[in-house]
Amino acid sequence: MRSVADLRIKIFADGADLPGIVKLHGNSLIKGFTTNPTLMRKAGIRDYGEFAREVLQAVPDRPVSFEVFADEFGEMEAQAREIASWGRNVNVKIPVTNTKGMFCGPLIERLSHAGIVVNVTAVMTLDQVSAITKCLAPGTPAIVSVFAGRIADTGRDPVPLMAEAVRILEARRKAELIWASPRELLNVFQADEIGCHIITVTHDVLGKLSLVGKDLDAYSLETVEMFHRDAQAAGFSIAAPALRAAG
Repeated sequence: MRSVADLRIKIFADGADLPGIVKLHGNSLIKGFTTNPTLMRKAGIRDYGEFAREVLQAVPDRPVSFEVFADEFGEMEAQAREIASWGRNVNVKIPVTNTKGMFCGPLIERLSHAGIVVNVTAVMTLDQVSAITKCLAPGTPAIVSVFAGRIADTGRDPVPLMAEAVRILEARRKAELIWASPRELLNVFQADEIGCHIITVTHDVLGKLSLVGKDLDAYSLETVEMFHRDAQAAGFSIAAPALRAAG
């Protein structure tokens, strides 16, 4: 199998754990960072702007995506422009629709043509990818985040869909596709194989990078040793019936 060093895809760390972000910034494999309001809430973040400033101070040299959280397009746009002003390396996440299911295309178009790097998020269909592509300014970098992991959660194979999304985005040479919400490290290699540009990976999945290429016999033995060690530590016992004498 291919090694991590052979990967062409860019790995973005996905999370809202500031110490984890600081630590991952020291890893040259990590080419960018993303977060979202749900991750921030789970991490106990109370002040959106303060957290963003701390992240940007820790990560001044790689792209970082922050998401708008308004639901009305006028307020969304105001938030997007404010977020974009926080730094040259900031990408602004815009959901593909608002909570009423209304396509955010006109807003995406205004922001992209204003030179703001948008990261269109929560995308799950090829029709959405096509519609977004038409809204993007050819001369402005952009990102389209397709939630391949959530697609897989529905029992669908995301690989063919993601491969077609790569093809659709070729109409905008400065646009990049993110394989979002991966469920396992294998997804990194699947995304790389189809030519996806970026994959967002949570901090826990990133911790498995050291396993890539690991000898499976050694891994099997380590697993057996783990089961044995934990059974002993738990003090488990099974009372077996006395053996009957033969004859």
